[in-house]
Order: sequence, then C-alpha cells, then structure tokens
Amino acid sequence: MDIIKELLKPVPLPRMVKVRQTFPAPIVTDIPGTISQELAKPAIASRIRPGMRIAIAVGSRGIAEIPAIVKAVVSELNAKGAAPFIVPAMGSHGGATAEGQKQVLADLGVTEETAGCPILSSMEVVEIGRLDNGLPVYIDKNAYDADGIVIVCRVKPHTAFRGANESGLVKMITIGLGKQKGAESCHAYSFKHMAEHIVAMARISLAKAPILFGVASVENAYDQPAKLVAVPAETLIETDRELLLAAKANMPRLPFNQLDVLIVDQIGKDISGDGMDPNITGRYPTPYAFGGPEIAKIVVLDLTERTHGNANGMGAADFSTRKLADKVDFKKVYANGLTSAEVSPTKLPMILDDDRDAIKAAIKTCYARDQKQARVVRIKDTLHLGEFYISESLVAEAASLPNVTILGEPEDMAFDDKGNLI
Repeated sequence: MDIIKELLKPVPLPRMVKVRQTFPAPIVTDIPGTISQELAKPAIASRIRPGMRIAIAVGSRGIAEIPAIVKAVVSELNAKGAAPFIVPAMGSHGGATAEGQKQVLADLGVTEETAGCPILSSMEVVEIGRLDNGLPVYIDKNAYDADGIVIVCRVKPHTAFRGANESGLVKMITIGLGKQKGAESCHAYSFKHMAEHIVAMARISLAKAPILFGVASVENAYDQPAKLVAVPAETLIETDRELLLAAKANMPRLPFNQLDVLIVDQIGKDISGDGMDPNITGRYPTPYAFGGPEIAKIVVLDLTERTHGNANGMGAADFSTRKLADKVDFKKVYANGLTSAEVSPTKLPMILDDDRDAIKAAIKTCYARDQKQARVVRIKDTLHLGEFYISESLVAEAASLPNVTILGEPEDMAFDDKGNLI
C-alpha cells in the first residue's frame, strides 16, 4: 500500500475558473527608435567616439525584448564609429562558468548573430578597490580593459532586501559585472548590508572603470518594456533610484491578500533570481525584504527550459514534483547559494509523485477549516499575472474587483495519465 496515496485520497480538489486581471500598461512600441533617441541625447552621444572599444554588459534576469534592446544599442554604437562587444554581467549565474554564461545569453536570444557583435565571456576579474570594511570590489577584465562600458539592464524591486537602489543599474555594476567573485564579495556580510554595499561598490567602479552610461528598462505589469532610458554615469545612482519607484508602481500583483494555496506551474532563473519572485508570492529568502500576500502553502510543479536545471528558489515552496526534482542541476543551484550565502532557496521542498499529489498535499496541510472551500490560485509563473486560474471559492470576491474579469465557468482540474495537469 502506498501510504502517501492513502493519506491524500480523501483530499478534495477545487473546481477552477479562468480570470483576467488588467493593469495600466504603458509600452515602448518602437525599441530601435527609442534607443536611437536616447543615445542621441548630448549627455550620451558626446561620450562615444569613433574607434572606441565599448563593452556592453548584459545580464541574465528576465528582461522583455532583451535581444531587440541589445541589438539596437549595438547598432547605434556601430553607427557612431565605435567597436562594441558584449560581456555577460550576471554574477555567478550560468554555473559560474564562461561557457555557461554565454549559454544563458543565448537562451535569452542574445547571440553574436542576433546582436551583431562579438561576445567575450570570461570569469576573469580585476580588483579595483576595497570598501572601508575590507570587502574587495571586482569588475570583468574584458570590460575593464575596454575604452568604455555600457550597462544594459532592467530596474525592478529586489527579492531579498530593501533599499534606495535594489535590482538595477547599481546592482548590475557591482554584482553583474563583478562576476562570481564580485557577487560573492557583495553578499559576504548578508543581505542586511546589501543596500549600502551595492552603492558603495558602484561608486568605486564608477570612479575607476570606464563606465559611460546605462540603458535601463522599466517594465509594465505584462512583462513588456514601459520605459527605456539612457543614463549618464554621473547621475546613474540617483536615476536608478527614481526608476525603482516607477518599477514598483508598475509591478503586477495577485488580487488577493490571503490564499490557502498558490500553484506555480514553473520557476526558473529566467523568471526571477529566486525562481519565482518573492514580491509576488510574499515568500522571501531573508528577513530584509517584505510585502506581498499571505499564502499558507505554495506548490511548484516544474522548471522552465531556459533555467537549465537551476532550481534556485525551490526552497521557498512547500511541495513540488518528481519531474522537477529529476531536472535539478544541484551544482548550478549550489553555486548560487554558496555565492550569495543564502542557502534556504537551494533546499528541496517535499517531493510528491505528480502534480495531483503535490496539489492535494498543499490543500491537506493549508489549515483551511473547510478544505472544499480552500482559496486556491494557479499561475503560469510570477512574470505572467494577466490571466490565471482561481478556485470557485474566490469567484465572488474576484467579481467584486474592478480590474478582474471572470472568463469562464468552474471546471474540474484535468490531469493526464501520469497525474500531471493538462
């Protein structure tokens, strides 16, 4: 007898209803034109001279339209007579190897062919200074040896700390361009001090490295670029702060403050550094970040293909599946944990045989007084919250919300012969 199956057998599964959530959605429709206008601004254009070798720092976070943005930047630099090349700027991602980081870019659609310039991927760094507390500051050697550096990134709230600067231009300089050694240094004293460290390290890099400007994207709630702006080096820290406020205002969110169960179809490093964005789930890897809904139990069903087995963030889930566990590349996961010094996201949740059992386990343990009335939401991932599924028990509440539309009738969850959701 399978004791787990027996324990889960009486657990009811709710009928689910598809809903649509609408948000304000400013959008950049002409990426090449917008990039051209931004790089034509006198404060930007005056920094680019014919013959300059310019390193374009490109990261690994999910950035909407990143191939088009990078290609447009490359084209503008070429048109001004410069010789651009790309360096991966992603800390320890890609297994902390040069080949792995180049593959991460390729998975994002950024290759030498699509971008129109070489990609120089290396984990070699140069130490360019130290903080007063002794922490070293590093930067990618290929970028440091160039005549100029351009930072391309997305600005958004961080998943593990709060500060005036979080994920954006400043963090890209210190941790992204710092490669594995820079990321490890910046994380050494925990996320408690991250807000001050990323700024202090960025000031050293801005003073000692040939950083020209940044190209920052702020996205709308539908994972689309809402704003693209070129930022001169001397105002980069301050502008990064202003863009963070815009990014927070544009973030999507779940329309419920409390849930019994959240089902997440997939997590991955291409979705969030933590696999699933804690700003959406309310599950943070540290006590230095906060916000989001109260969720009793979280189920993660699978990994994205682009994460290549890096299941960092699975530790925030309570339950998962055998199919996810079988895909985990623990070396990649542990490289993240050892570099960031935060290991809770690298831990395995309880592993069940299939989707059905994992969802039932979450409902069984969610503390709902009536499991038949459990408040359940199912999303594809934390980047896409425009359409998702809610349990029948949430329909009345959802119907009362001005930005939520009910799209269908309640239906039973459908599983294939392996117990996985269809």
